[in-house]
Amino acid sequence: MATNELTDPIEPPPAGADITATTADPAATTSEPEAPRQRGLMLLLLVANSAMMAVYMGVGSVLLPTQVAAIAPDDKVAVLGLIGGISAIFATAFNPIAGALSDRSGRRNPWILGGALGALIALAFLGSVSTALLVGIGWCLVQATMNTYQAAVTAIVPDRVPAARRGTASALVGLGMPIGGTVGVLLAAQTATHLRTGYLVFGAIVAVAALLLSVFCRDTPRGEPVEKGPKGSQLAAFLSALANHDFRWAFIGRALMVLGYFSVVGYQLYILGDHIALPGGLTPPAAMAILTPVSMVAVALSTVVGGLLSDRWNRRKVFVGVSAALAGLVMVVPVVSPTWTGMLVFSALNGLAFGCFMAVDTALVTLVLPRAEDAARDMGVLNVANAGPQIIAPFVASAIVTGLGGYTPLFLAGGALSLIGALAILPIRSVR
Repeated sequence: MATNELTDPIEPPPAGADITATTADPAATTSEPEAPRQRGLMLLLLVANSAMMAVYMGVGSVLLPTQVAAIAPDDKVAVLGLIGGISAIFATAFNPIAGALSDRSGRRNPWILGGALGALIALAFLGSVSTALLVGIGWCLVQATMNTYQAAVTAIVPDRVPAARRGTASALVGLGMPIGGTVGVLLAAQTATHLRTGYLVFGAIVAVAALLLSVFCRDTPRGEPVEKGPKGSQLAAFLSALANHDFRWAFIGRALMVLGYFSVVGYQLYILGDHIALPGGLTPPAAMAILTPVSMVAVALSTVVGGLLSDRWNRRKVFVGVSAALAGLVMVVPVVSPTWTGMLVFSALNGLAFGCFMAVDTALVTLVLPRAEDAARDMGVLNVANAGPQIIAPFVASAIVTGLGGYTPLFLAGGALSLIGALAILPIRSVR
């Protein structure tokens, strides 16, 4: 998944000179939108991000593991890890590529709408298959199309929102995670016994969200399409943001946080069934339908509070670092208390940490983008830090669970990665 997102994660969002006082502000390169249009834009972005997170959380956390467990009950951990790892390669590739193409075209909406319609088709295919191979192919197609959608949606904030309001805007857009995640898991829990219907419902949700954004928030042309240069220079430009000191450290911190988070969250359905002592009569999908709202309410609270306070105090690093450290520390809760109560506490605290991290880290990243005209491409490269760790996470997680004898080592490894991610924020210089 990419959790995320978130951007990103999940993306979520998202590859050179350092930002300085003389660097053009991204917002300055586009005309300021009128206030009513801006309010409408934020609402539509919230809907678009909520739909995206509904797919990632509902399908990725419930429907897909349920489908895999039905196909390969004895090898579900390894099979899910293999499918998740291979599909994340598609997510990693398609996000920055689609972002660069939308930069070049000067448009966002065609990529948003095309990605969503492609996801609808891919989800319909996924719901119709019954072998591990075809499930893997279907999920790869979903990742490719959803990351095309995500890359264009993610770029709208640096396109149109002034730098001074990035924290607030990122917080509002970041509410897509608690809203979409909660709705997605609740829908998935209700349709887990009717997988084909469930997949079609999620495809329809993202298609409608894309249609609303495309119809009611028309593209603002971003100048003439960028001419292609030699292949070598295109590759150098594509990766140039990673040569930027601050962008590189933001990339590393996001990658470590996402790796630690998804190593655990990606297996939550199996953790609830195999590691946690659930109350009598409570099934793992039903437990997720309870835990997810708990976590997402915490995410919503910390997303809003963290984003607003980071704007008011003009501080980003302290929020990002502290929230990443908290995410690491709370991983010990299910180790010390592998109970239903322990999972409730873990979900709430982890939600507080992850929501604040994603909201403020996204704002931080938009402030260290090297060039406004390459915003979607560079946010797409950062989204490699969302999707890339998900390539590693399923393999690492399944190896830890099967090789070290359970989920306790998995929680400890995830916590350690998040703590190291908190330290990676310290070297960033141009943002306080």
